[in-house]
Amino acid sequence: MSDLIIVESPSKIRTIKRYIDKGSDVIASNGHLRDLPKSKLGVDIEHSFKPHYINIKGKESIIKDIRNKAKKYDRVLLAGDPDREGEAISWHLAQILGLDLNDENRVTFNEITETGVKNGMRHPRKIDMNLVDAQQARRVLDRIVGYKLSPFLWRKIRRGLSAGRVQSAAVKMICDREEEIRRFVPSEYWSVDAELSQTKSSKSFIAKLSLIDGEKAELKNKAKTDGILDRLNGAQYTVAGIKKGTTRRSPSAPFTTSTLQQEASKRLSFQTRRTMMIAQELYEGVEIKGLGLTGLITYMRTDSQRVSDEARASAYEYIRKCYGSEYIPDTPNKYKSKGNTQDAHEAIRPAHPELTPDEVRQSGVSNDQYKLYKLIWERFMASQMAKCVLNTMSVDIEANGCIFRVSGYSVKFDGFTVLYEDIKDDGDKKSVIPNISKGDILYLHSLKGNQHFTQPPARYTEATLVKAFEETGIGRPSTYVPTITTIISRNYVERDGKQLKPTTLGETTNKLMSSHFERIVDLKFTAKMETSLDEVENGKKNWVKTLGEFYGGFEKDLENAENELDGKRIKIPDEQTDEVCELCGKPMVIKIGKYGKFMACSGFPECTNTKAIVVDTGGICPYCGKKVLKKKSKRNRVYYGCENNPECKFMTWDIPTSEKCPDCGSTLFNKGGKKGSLVCHKVGCGFSRNISDE
Repeated sequence: MSDLIIVESPSKIRTIKRYIDKGSDVIASNGHLRDLPKSKLGVDIEHSFKPHYINIKGKESIIKDIRNKAKKYDRVLLAGDPDREGEAISWHLAQILGLDLNDENRVTFNEITETGVKNGMRHPRKIDMNLVDAQQARRVLDRIVGYKLSPFLWRKIRRGLSAGRVQSAAVKMICDREEEIRRFVPSEYWSVDAELSQTKSSKSFIAKLSLIDGEKAELKNKAKTDGILDRLNGAQYTVAGIKKGTTRRSPSAPFTTSTLQQEASKRLSFQTRRTMMIAQELYEGVEIKGLGLTGLITYMRTDSQRVSDEARASAYEYIRKCYGSEYIPDTPNKYKSKGNTQDAHEAIRPAHPELTPDEVRQSGVSNDQYKLYKLIWERFMASQMAKCVLNTMSVDIEANGCIFRVSGYSVKFDGFTVLYEDIKDDGDKKSVIPNISKGDILYLHSLKGNQHFTQPPARYTEATLVKAFEETGIGRPSTYVPTITTIISRNYVERDGKQLKPTTLGETTNKLMSSHFERIVDLKFTAKMETSLDEVENGKKNWVKTLGEFYGGFEKDLENAENELDGKRIKIPDEQTDEVCELCGKPMVIKIGKYGKFMACSGFPECTNTKAIVVDTGGICPYCGKKVLKKKSKRNRVYYGCENNPECKFMTWDIPTSEKCPDCGSTLFNKGGKKGSLVCHKVGCGFSRNISDE
C-alpha cells in the first residue's frame, strides 16, 4: 500500500522519508491551510458559535498540490504535530481532501527517529475530535476577545492596539509587579559576621550572628549593631555545639517546555523564542554522522515529566558504562506532574540517549543546537541517576551570650551532580568548616557589622514570567512564546536588559482593561478558562457550552464599557526627557507610535518636530572614530551602529564596553555575554580575549 504522509513542516520531510516504505511520499502543509477570515469576525455567535473557515490567502498552490498528490496514493495519512494545533491542522486537511473522519488516517511522531516514525506508522488512529474541539474553542474564544475588544481600544486609546485573553492577563502581571516596585519602601537591617579559625595561621571561615541571649538576632539600625559589637569586644569564641547529619539531594525532573525555557535563559541567556526555534530544529532533524538526518529530541511542547521505559533503560545502560552501577538508583526516580498536565507526550529528552553532546558537536551542528542539546541531554541523564549524598555540619559558636552559626557540607557521594548541577536562585553558599570539636576556642580575625536594605520584588524576565504562567495556569506550553512575543511587539512591554517592564502604553491599556474588563485580566478567571479547555480536550465538557459560559458576561462587560466611556478618549502619558526641541525650544517628550518609541516636541501641534531616540553607548566607531549608538532593527532586535550611518557602514550585534584594545586603543566589544569574549573590530587588529580567563 502506498501512503501520502502530510506533515506540518517541510524540514521534517527528508528525515521521515528515510524510514517509510518505497512508493510512499511525504509532503508538508506548511502549517495551517484554513483559518477564520481576517476581514471579519468569522464566528456565528447566534448559531452555536459556528466558525466560518476559509482557505488562507497564499496557500492556494499548496492546497492544489496536496489534492493532486492525494489522488495518486492508496492512503493519505495526516501527520500534524502531536498536540491540539496539529490535530486541528489534520482535521482541516481531512475537510479539504474529503477524507472520512471514521477512517484511521491520523499518525503522530513523538520523535522524528526511525523508532518514532515506524511506531507512529504502525498505530494510525481516528482524528481525535476532542482535541480538535479544544483547539476550535481556543481559536474562537481568542477571536471573539480580539475582534470585539480591539476596536474598542482603538476608539478609546489609539488605533492599532490589540487585546487578548492571555496577553492582557500577562500585561497585567507585569504592570502589577511594576506597581509593587514603585510602592516598595526599603527597610534597614544589619547583620554581624565573625571571621574565625582554629589558630591564627589556619584557614578561616565566616560565622553569622544568629541569636542574642537566646532570641533571634534582629538588628534594625547602626546604634543597636554598634552596641552588640561593643558587647563582643574582647569576647572569647567557643564551639558550643556541633550537629552532624546526612542529607540526600534528588535530581531535577527532565525538562518540560516551561522548565526548558527557564533553564536556557539562566544558563545560555537564550530568549524563549530562540530556545523554541532551536528545539524545533533538534526535533525535526539534523545531520548526524553514522545516523544521517535524524531527530535529536522528543516533541518540545509538553508539560509532562513522564519518561518511557525504553528511554530509561537506554539511559541506565549509558550511566552504567560511563559512571558505574552505583550511579543507577535502586528504584526509578519518580517526578510528580502538576494537576493540569497533559500526559500524552513524554518529557523533553534526547531521542537517542546514547548520543552524547560531544558526538553531536563533531557532526557539525550549529553552536546553538549543540548548547541546547547538551542542556537537554545532561538534564535527562541526571534525572535518571542516583541521588547525591552530603555530609552536613552545623556549628554554634558562643561569645558573651551571642550565638554565631555556620553551616557546611562535604560530598559523601556525588551521584547525579557528577553530570549536572542545579543553579540555585537564592545564591546560598555553604562554608567549608575545618575539623573542630565542641569546646574548642577559636581565633577571631575580624568582626563586622553589615548594613542591608530590603529589596523590592524583581521585575519579571522571560524565564520568570514563563514560570509564573505555569504556576498560575495562564496559557499552555504552546502559548508561552507567542504571548511574550505579542506583548513586546505591540509595545505594551519592553526589555530592559533581561527584565520586562511595562511601557506607558501598556500601563494605560492595562488600567482601562482592569477597570472595565476585570475578568479578562483576572489570573484566576484566565486559568479557569484554560482548565475548561483541558476538559474539552478530555471529553468532559462541550466546547460550545464552554464558549457560551464565557460570552454572556463578556458581552455585558463590553456594553457597560461602551456606555460608561461614551464620547471619552484616554490619553497616553508622555515620558519626559531633558532634551530641548531645536526648532522651538520646548521640552522633547517620548511617545509610542505604531513602530515603537520616538521623540516629539511637547509643543505639538504648533511644532511637529520628531526624531528617533538615540542612545549613546560611549563606544567609538572602529571604522571612522565617531560615536557608536544603540539602535533597533525592524524586528525590534537591538544592534549597535555608527552615528554616521549611512556614510559609515559599521554595525554589530556585539555590545560596546568601556574597555579599550591594548593593541590599538579602539573600543572593545562583548561577544557572547558573560562566558564570551572581548573583541576589537578595528580592521587589521584582530585582538580578542576570553572573559572566562579573567
